[in-house]
Order: sequence, then C-alpha cells, then structure tokens
Amino acid sequence: MAIVLRVVAAVIQDGDQFLACRRRPGKASGGRWEFPGGKVEDGESAAEALRREIQEELAISIRVLGELTTDETLVGDLVIRLTCLRAELEGPRPTQSTDHDSLAWVAARALEHLHWAEPDWPAVKILIARGY
Repeated sequence: MAIVLRVVAAVIQDGDQFLACRRRPGKASGGRWEFPGGKVEDGESAAEALRREIQEELAISIRVLGELTTDETLVGDLVIRLTCLRAELEGPRPTQSTDHDSLAWVAARALEHLHWAEPDWPAVKILIARGY
C-alpha cells in the first residue's frame, strides 16, 4: 500500500503571468519547475497550509482564490496528492525562495517550455488549455 502525501501548491497569477519556481539541486525533483507550496499538516485546511508554506518559502502573503485541481501522482512508493489553489499576491512579487534556486514569471503560453515536476503537470495543462 502506497503512502499518500497531501501537498498544496499556489498557482499565483499576476497580470498574464504565473509564478514558477525551480527546485534546488539535491532536493527531490531538483532542477525541475513547480508551483510553490508544501505539505499539509494535521488539522490544517489546504488554504491554511498554503498560506503558511508560501510565507515560509517566499516571505510573502497571498490571497487564496479557490481550487484549480487535485491530482495524484505515483512517485516511487509514494502517492503525491497535490491540490493546486489559485492565488494572488497581497503585496510585492517574491524575490527569493528557501526551497528554490530560481523564480520566474511565465505567461500561460510559455509554461509548457519549462521542465516541470510530474505532480505539477496536470495544473500546467489546465492553464495552457484555458489560455489565461
């Protein structure tokens, strides 16, 4: 039986661009792009976990707008249940991350050109299809 890991990610839109973050080398999926976020702790809602993780990783505040998608991806013997929540900035754009070596603001039409971590692909495909 696979272990299920509950994770949330912020699909932060600013104008016609979305925030993509590249995982640092040495981390799982190092060098791949993802939407920022992290694990949901016991007793937290997805939105609460996301606001906490974004504050910890990017030192910014966000407003959670609603769910984009929830998908499960098998990674080894682990099932990543990733809930991607649409969000907007409550202040300036982030300039650095504790978990990532690069941040990029990318138009929807260019998202497919990044080397994404597998769990993030379903959300990326939705954004491309909707053509935000």
